[in-house]
Amino acid sequence: MKIKTPPMGWNTWNTFGNKINEQLIMEIADTMVEKGYKDAGYEYVIIDDCWHLPERVNGRQVPNPELFPHGMKYLADYIHSKGLKLGMYSCAGVKTCENLPGSFGYEYTDAAQFAEWEVDYLKYDFCHFPKTADARAAYTTMSMALRNCGRDILFAACNWGRCNSHLWMRARGVNTYRSTADISDNKKSFSDIFESQLENISLSGNGFFNDMDMLIVGMNGVGNVGLGGCEMNEYLLHFAIWAFFSSPLIIGADIRKLSEEAKAILQNKNLIALNQDSDALPPYLLGHDGVDGKLISMAKMLSGGRFAAAIFNIGDDGWKKGSVMFSDLGIPVGAGIKVKLTDALTGKELGIYTDCYQENVEPMEFRIVQGEIMK
Repeated sequence: MKIKTPPMGWNTWNTFGNKINEQLIMEIADTMVEKGYKDAGYEYVIIDDCWHLPERVNGRQVPNPELFPHGMKYLADYIHSKGLKLGMYSCAGVKTCENLPGSFGYEYTDAAQFAEWEVDYLKYDFCHFPKTADARAAYTTMSMALRNCGRDILFAACNWGRCNSHLWMRARGVNTYRSTADISDNKKSFSDIFESQLENISLSGNGFFNDMDMLIVGMNGVGNVGLGGCEMNEYLLHFAIWAFFSSPLIIGADIRKLSEEAKAILQNKNLIALNQDSDALPPYLLGHDGVDGKLISMAKMLSGGRFAAAIFNIGDDGWKKGSVMFSDLGIPVGAGIKVKLTDALTGKELGIYTDCYQENVEPMEFRIVQGEIMK
């Protein structure tokens, strides 16, 4: 499937784990439309693990009739009627992470079945993968099966960054690739993921995106991965990092119950626009500053000759002054080139700058600016 910008949607796993059913999925679809998530760009409603029976029937995966009494085609029709898209889950292993049937050896059967149900997105996990099997071959096989199933299905590979997957997933035809272990609802988890990917994202771009796992914004310590929770400024930092990295924006919280503050973060049109920039180039690391190296500056090129620069403070020991030198952005110091900067979070114009941008940044906060060269 051809995609230009990172996918946006919602997934069952972070909050609900195995506690899923047809009614929940329909209510989420309703909420995505009614509370503005669809208009903000979120379009996939993704059912994660635990949707099917513990054994195949006539070689096919079967939705658990107690949880999904009308079947998956019925659910797909409902979601499509809302102008949304249905995402499903399977696994490259013999079993899924919750010990239900995986797709190993059944790739073409399962791809055809997902197409029959009119599925639009497949999250493909990596649990219970045979020790003597080859990960590259497994993801290649499912990719080829999806490409020949008769339907465009976004292929979201989820092998947690094993086997240096960022080096070969693109060639295997996947659209997104999980680059990290699972996220938990606390600042250490998302900060660790951020740091682990600082120099591991250069291959991300149009049609192929580094997936740093689902968003935890607004979970507040509740749910399947709700381990500790975060302050609202930490959720905002987390969302800003994911947006800047062009990671898929897949909500994990129960959007039926989110606070207005959390909803405002997830629907921030300026950060979403940064994530959805049509050039879809990955950011690059400028440097680590401060005694602890937790003040991290980055930059990325945007469409229309623009750029974005970011200073992220993921430390705990007070504010730090961060700097972005325009020479690191391809704008030579002393050349007399003037740059107009705008706050990427608020849209506020900051003025005209030459040579550099400097800002004090509090712990677990950030500054992102967008710039354009004055003609």
